[in-house]
Amino acid sequence: MAPTVHLSCLLALLVAGLAQGIKDSLRGQDPGPQPLELKEVFRLFQMQYNRSYPNPAEYARRLDIFAQNLAKAQRLQEEDLGTAEFGVTQFSDLTEEEFVQLYGSQVAGEALGVSRKVGSEEWGESEPQTCDWRKVGTISPVRDQRNCNCCWAMAAAGNIEALWAIKFRHFVEVSVQQLLDCDRCGNGCRGGFVWDAFLTVLNNSGLASEKDYPFNGSGKTHRCLAKKYKKVAWIQDFIILQACEQSMARHLATEGPITVTINMTLLQQYQKGVIKATPTTCDPTQVDHSVLLVGFGKTKLVEGRQGKAASFGSYARPRRSMAYWILKNSWGPQWGEEGYFRLHRGSNTCGITKFPVTARVDKPKKQHQVSCPP
Repeated sequence: MAPTVHLSCLLALLVAGLAQGIKDSLRGQDPGPQPLELKEVFRLFQMQYNRSYPNPAEYARRLDIFAQNLAKAQRLQEEDLGTAEFGVTQFSDLTEEEFVQLYGSQVAGEALGVSRKVGSEEWGESEPQTCDWRKVGTISPVRDQRNCNCCWAMAAAGNIEALWAIKFRHFVEVSVQQLLDCDRCGNGCRGGFVWDAFLTVLNNSGLASEKDYPFNGSGKTHRCLAKKYKKVAWIQDFIILQACEQSMARHLATEGPITVTINMTLLQQYQKGVIKATPTTCDPTQVDHSVLLVGFGKTKLVEGRQGKAASFGSYARPRRSMAYWILKNSWGPQWGEEGYFRLHRGSNTCGITKFPVTARVDKPKKQHQVSCPP
């Protein structure tokens, strides 16, 4: 554990001094000592994330991509309106196209054949100031999709697990591999839609446990084995909620976590903090990554980056609080904020309102209200 922390510190220190030089060199200005420093930073990156390349040509190509990503991270740092910090991540040697292809989801246009419905948000009650379902043990551990483009399946699985824990006070971990092997569209690790995951659950009368039907992470799917294992969770239905952040917050607080699909363009270089983007820096109409929305809150008064150990430089901002969403990703606990990230709440950052979808695990005769821990 200690070596990883040490490498992270070294990377942060070197990157802070290197970023502006890379940015200038990419603009055609004199890079000064940048090439040697860049290679040292890249070497530490390779050590921390266990990267190796088959030949010198591929090494040179990845080094160039790494340099461009550092420059992009600095630009994002300057443009972000929130408290987010951007820099070196495990994706820093990938092009944007590779990143989207490996980790995105095939979502475009509207959800075909799925109508947008209104659930418990019709109660007319206001949502609480804060909500975090992680505090009562209802959220399963952060998964890592590895070589499989299955964010859609992992978000759906996390949604079902959370709702079962909340509604029935029974924690289960369901099989993501079953969703992939038995996907009604047959896409599996090539990407998919959250609603197809829910339809797959309905078509198979439930899901087996992760223990019985484990995720292989190889990027390949196999013959559907749903009938072979006992079902540990099932759903009655699923709905798409209103495209309204207040309604989403109300449903989240009273019913439980929901899945959302966002534009993930800013996540490749994301390290921590609250992302607040503009439609220019993160187009809300082009969503391509499904995650689980588990809570919301507000930051304390923000003084800006002055005096903070930000990845790239510092500059003063007015003191203010900032409302945010808490989202569970599927890139492992080493990414972001222990596998989670935060988006600004109230500005439809990165298209978070486009497809808020949730399963229904029961249909009680009497309205069953739950309470999210603040």
